[in-house]
Amino acid sequence: MSATATTDAVTHPHPALDGLTASLRDLLGPRCSTAQSEREHHGHGESYHPTKAPDVVCYPATTEEVSRILALCHQAKVPVIPFGAGTSLEGHVVALHGGVCLDLSRMQRIIAVNTEDLDCVIEPGVTRKQLNEHLRDTGLFFPVDPGADATLGGMTATRASGTNAVRYGTMKDNVLALTVVLADGTVLKTGGRARKSSAGYDLTRLFVGSEGTLGVITEITLKLYGIPEASSVAVCSFPDVGAAVSCAIETIQSGIQVARVELLDETCMRAINLHNGLSYPETATLFIEFHGTQAGVEQQSTAMHAIALGHGGSGWRHAASAEERTKLWQARHNLHYALLALRPGASSWGTDACVPISELATCITEIREHAKDAPFPVPALGHVGDGNFHMGFLIKMDSPAEIAEAERLNALLVNRAIDLGGTCTGEHGVGYGKSKFLRREYGDEAIAVMRRIKQSLDPDNILNPGKVLPPASP
Repeated sequence: MSATATTDAVTHPHPALDGLTASLRDLLGPRCSTAQSEREHHGHGESYHPTKAPDVVCYPATTEEVSRILALCHQAKVPVIPFGAGTSLEGHVVALHGGVCLDLSRMQRIIAVNTEDLDCVIEPGVTRKQLNEHLRDTGLFFPVDPGADATLGGMTATRASGTNAVRYGTMKDNVLALTVVLADGTVLKTGGRARKSSAGYDLTRLFVGSEGTLGVITEITLKLYGIPEASSVAVCSFPDVGAAVSCAIETIQSGIQVARVELLDETCMRAINLHNGLSYPETATLFIEFHGTQAGVEQQSTAMHAIALGHGGSGWRHAASAEERTKLWQARHNLHYALLALRPGASSWGTDACVPISELATCITEIREHAKDAPFPVPALGHVGDGNFHMGFLIKMDSPAEIAEAERLNALLVNRAIDLGGTCTGEHGVGYGKSKFLRREYGDEAIAVMRRIKQSLDPDNILNPGKVLPPASP
């Protein structure tokens, strides 16, 4: 079955659905749809998870409309699944129990940009590229870059990070406050624009990463940063993945402030060359970016170049122009599609994990050894400066043997990462694809606390049911 094949049309019809749909149409008019094409489009992300379509798709335009939709769904006890750009990778937007898909992509207002305070207030449908285009003439930018042009609401809900996280942090570090609509339609504000606060429980962090299971985010206050005076991108090849990772680790441990340090193995480099008409050596490679003053950037680059030579690095070269730098990072961001092109008809089972940086080489090397005889390509890549890495299994979804092998390798990767003091996901999030690993990572006591939080905020379990929390123990 392909990643976008529909397993069923209306999977879990709800007794109150007809009346609810009529009420939603009264509220939204044509922004409420039950068309099959709309429903199927909203029943999957960009991953191997099969489509499970919602029963209704709604396009709210304001926080008030979100509140009224949730109040209606709460009364009818019908599930609600928030949806942004549909770029998630762990089944976050799949309508496991049918219900209402709440597509927030039309909520695209940039409400305020406070240049002196380096912050902004936006609606959840704004994408990171739209925000940075809007900020272009202010001298500011928003640095969190997960690769896809995801909505900032989705990035907040999944606690996304990406290529710049080693220097600028993840969404957790860059969200100052939220407006959230709870399951019953209550509108909640979690904080203000102050850079720090010790007042009360940290509700903002509770909702960042909650994946739509605790509330629906309708406004986000974000930190912004000054565009650096200078930036420089370098590419360096290594004899193997272990050497490249060791170089990245030593660089971080040496206190060199890299903005990005990306690992791509030989399979990734082959895909990038073929997809983008490039000619890089097809071996383990680091893409590195430095931010700062012109002198600082040159000093950082020289210091890391010396470290790279000590790990067998070769072919150190700079992307000289802004155009060349953009082309290089665009090739990295399009890697998902470049890898799919290596095996036409395959789907990508993309997975990630994060470990302490001292254990990164161990974890990647061990899992690559387990995967060397897999009947499908298994590329490895990662934001290795903070211990986060990815593997992709390019499998044919109509092959039970390939699906079983991908499942085995994914479990090996996740369990080994947890053994090394890491986590089952550094940035993809849990969805339902990784919920089964949460109990092993956190233990029964922590899961029980999470369940009590969920029960308190969503007693009828209508908010993205089946996601994040693992199935109850038998």
